[in-house]
Amino acid sequence: MPSEMRQFYLYSGNESNVALMPQCASLEFTIRNFNPLIKARTSMATSSKTSSRHHIRSISLPSRSHPSTLRIEEELNKLKTWEASSDLTAEKICTGLSGMEELYKCLDDLLSLQLTQQALSVHQQEVSANELLDRSLRLLDICGITRDAMSQIKEHVRDLQSSLRRRKGELSIESSIVKFTSFRKKIKKDAKRLIAVLKNIDYEMGSSQVLDLDHHLGELIRVLREVSAVSISIFQSLLLFLSVPVLKKSPGRWSVVSKLMSKGTACENQLDKHNELERVDAALCTLCKCVSIDEEKLQIAQSRLEVLEARIEVIENGLESLFRRMIKTRAAFLNIFSN
Repeated sequence: MPSEMRQFYLYSGNESNVALMPQCASLEFTIRNFNPLIKARTSMATSSKTSSRHHIRSISLPSRSHPSTLRIEEELNKLKTWEASSDLTAEKICTGLSGMEELYKCLDDLLSLQLTQQALSVHQQEVSANELLDRSLRLLDICGITRDAMSQIKEHVRDLQSSLRRRKGELSIESSIVKFTSFRKKIKKDAKRLIAVLKNIDYEMGSSQVLDLDHHLGELIRVLREVSAVSISIFQSLLLFLSVPVLKKSPGRWSVVSKLMSKGTACENQLDKHNELERVDAALCTLCKCVSIDEEKLQIAQSRLEVLEARIEVIENGLESLFRRMIKTRAAFLNIFSN
């Protein structure tokens, strides 16, 4: 017991106080030894909570040097270069679809990694899981609808080719062209509607809140958004390809509402600047203006229809392959977020 306390009890003149001295000394000794234990327990609890929070925030993700991440970056850069071209030809569309499928293959590889799955599963709120699933479904729907549209276009092109080969007269040919252009107008209307849907998806993605996230988690979300953005761009290009001005009939003559036509005459020397649909339109317009069937112009129209059919079939096959790949990607997301 400290001397000050001993003196207090001695000089107080109270014998009972003196008798309590050993008990007080024992109590003080206990308190002195218990305080460090309390501090140690408090420190351990604080450290445990801090460690727990840090563990949640620092779930490992594939770094940007990981092969899967590098491949995605490489494919994204290729498609960004693809976007820079202003052409809307079937060849460009096919290249874009092929690159998009390869991009989704790389994304599937990234999603198959346990680290990626753990991060997305734990941080569903941060990555906006519901928005991601909704976006993947809407893009998948657009891919399927566009694929079906390409199949229908191919069938109508074949019907028109068959009609031109039969050559049953000018009225029959004109009737077949009217049927083809009417269908084209419907496709154009549907394409514009889907373009509006894509713009809405893009707007929603751009306006969604971006949280302050762990660096690696932020990189993963950035990659997922860029994949969606590139997908939107490629589908828009394809739909714009289908939205070119359609051949229309006016009283007494045919015209194409496009730069291909100047004062009602097709500018053949400008055709290399336009896509396969516009070239077919120009050939059909020229054919319909003939007083009688012109064999040379008929051959030109048939030749361009053959080219269009081949290009449409390649695009259709590309969309079918991409559609299957996008289904796998969506299934991967569903499996991750359901765990």
